[in-house]
Amino acid sequence: MIRINEHYRKLKASYLFVEIARRVAAHAAAQPERPVIKLGIGDVTHALPSVAVEGFRKGIAEQAGDETFHGYGPEQGYEFLRELIATADFGERGCDVSADEIFVSDGAKCDTGNFQELFAADITVAVPDPVYPVYVDTNVMAGRTGIWRDGRYDGLVYLPGTSENGFVPPPPSQPVDLVYLCFPNNPTGSTATKAELAEWVSYARKTGAIILFDAAYEEFIRDDSLPHSIYEIDGAREVAVEFRSLSKTAGFTGTRCAYTVVPRELKAFDSQGSPHSVRDLWNRRQSTKFNGVSYPVQTAAAAVFTPEGRKEIRARSDYYLENAALIRTTMEELGYECSGGFNSPYVWIRTGTDSWAFFDDVLNRAGVVITPGAGFGLHGEGYVRISAFNHREKVIEALSRIQAALR
Repeated sequence: MIRINEHYRKLKASYLFVEIARRVAAHAAAQPERPVIKLGIGDVTHALPSVAVEGFRKGIAEQAGDETFHGYGPEQGYEFLRELIATADFGERGCDVSADEIFVSDGAKCDTGNFQELFAADITVAVPDPVYPVYVDTNVMAGRTGIWRDGRYDGLVYLPGTSENGFVPPPPSQPVDLVYLCFPNNPTGSTATKAELAEWVSYARKTGAIILFDAAYEEFIRDDSLPHSIYEIDGAREVAVEFRSLSKTAGFTGTRCAYTVVPRELKAFDSQGSPHSVRDLWNRRQSTKFNGVSYPVQTAAAAVFTPEGRKEIRARSDYYLENAALIRTTMEELGYECSGGFNSPYVWIRTGTDSWAFFDDVLNRAGVVITPGAGFGLHGEGYVRISAFNHREKVIEALSRIQAALR
């Protein structure tokens, strides 16, 4: 008799965004006369940058001729794209990252979820609270937690992000093995200073921990004093992996392209205490379980890192940040305390009420989809997240509906 992985039974009945979709579908069926406006899930609405479209066309055209056809490509990504990323995304900011430390993939969600496979089942894992659910659920699936009780999984170390610490949790008092950090943060929109990241790097160097640093939203940083990469911090190459994505920066949510940096200096240890290259382990994992991103997608991605491409994505992120400013201003005018919206496309709003009830109220009375904070963890209760990813006219209409409903 075949048996299941029993750890899947610990998972909550539904992934957060699946539950949101279920409730939205029920609402739409009950009130079909009023279209729903979605400011919940962080899905972009602008088309791909024109340079990316041209890059796509170039890649597809090459696939049409035997002489230029590309079959199986390198699982790590084509050299032309990895070199561009190393120079444009890291080298120009003074970060020491080489092309052979960059792994191109189909999404940061996939990479942040899969990276934990490299480590032993009995390691201690620390996650922020509130937190992007993938960090937690993949470790539950791997058997690193106990059961779900009172809003948390036994066995995880939770790092409270609160208004008191600016939603940037400090290192824990006890040692842990693996730490997930995300800045600019999803869901709270908070950003970490160089001093705050330096504290985490120092902690990891002292305790032997590895930091998984999710920088999917770094394109939205406008404050020049804030770090875009953890590798701007001295010593981070010895303790940190960084994940980046083209989903929000260049509209690749449906196109799928991301990349992960694993420095050569980063080591993990076997049961005898011998060090092993984490880069080599990830390379082995990807070579076995991943066939690489398609050639046309990588030619499209390469165009994003040209001067023209960077100009286009800057204009797009400016647009979404303007949406975020409108959202934050409106909610503050309604009397709500907000964070995020600056250097981030998300606005985190303190309602002081049951977050799912607030979600349902806004959905039913305003026809607007937001995200309940409780879906991100115990410390998300009493908050909701509103995303800036939509067209300006829909954001303005949504805010008008919310104002009418909440007043």
